Amino acid sequence: MSAAYVKSQLSGQTCVIEFFHPQSNSLPGSLLSKIAEEVTIAGLDSSVKCILLKSGGDRAFCAGASFDELMAIESDESGLEFFTGFAKVINAIRKCPKFVIGRVQGKAVGGGVGIASAVDYCFATKHSAIKLSELAIGIGPFVVGPAVERKAGKSAFVELSIDASEWRSAHWGEQKGLYNQIFENVETMDEHIQSFLGRIEKYSPEAMTELKAVFWRGTEDWDTLLLERAKISGGLVLSDFTRSAINSFKTKS
Repeated sequence: MSAAYVKSQLSGQTCVIEFFHPQSNSLPGSLLSKIAEEVTIAGLDSSVKCILLKSGGDRAFCAGASFDELMAIESDESGLEFFTGFAKVINAIRKCPKFVIGRVQGKAVGGGVGIASAVDYCFATKHSAIKLSELAIGIGPFVVGPAVERKAGKSAFVELSIDASEWRSAHWGEQKGLYNQIFENVETMDEHIQSFLGRIEKYSPEAMTELKAVFWRGTEDWDTLLLERAKISGGLVLSDFTRSAINSFKTKS
């Protein structure tokens, strides 16, 4: 089984940031911090025109939070620290002066939906189903909520949040604006991504930076907001209901 990683490499003028975890790309705090760090570094690199954020493997884009780390939380403080991980990634993408392009090759759950929502433009395959499963384990999608609501709208966020056990198709995500383009398979998607990035690299970096600021106007309070949301999740994860629900999920898997 391959080891977890986050790695970056320059391809032309695009920084490709890839993350992987053997448990369906679920993300422990260390990987979340590393993703946020790599996005921030690429954003400051004058040789980088744009960023492509992707995950390894061919089945799941991101299964959300690591259940092992969730079960290890024993205090409000450690709960806050864990859920701040997804907040760091979302805020790093938000504050990055470069366009962050998403490549979603498979299912996105929980925090994975948050990451797909936070990128500025998102490609996906028809296999990239969506689910916000947090309520089913007694938490709720508090941290990723602002990103999902900003991209897909409040009504779509409410639908995903309440119907926490059901998948929404990739085409549903495209209709709601979460995904910008859907493809039959990874090969076709990657061809289009390369063509798309080639066009992006020819644009004025100054113009793209100004546009990025326009796209995210109104989110200036997210450093505080997402921290407040992380605190809510960090408290809820300590409940008996959540502990039992997570154990049940782990047993089924």
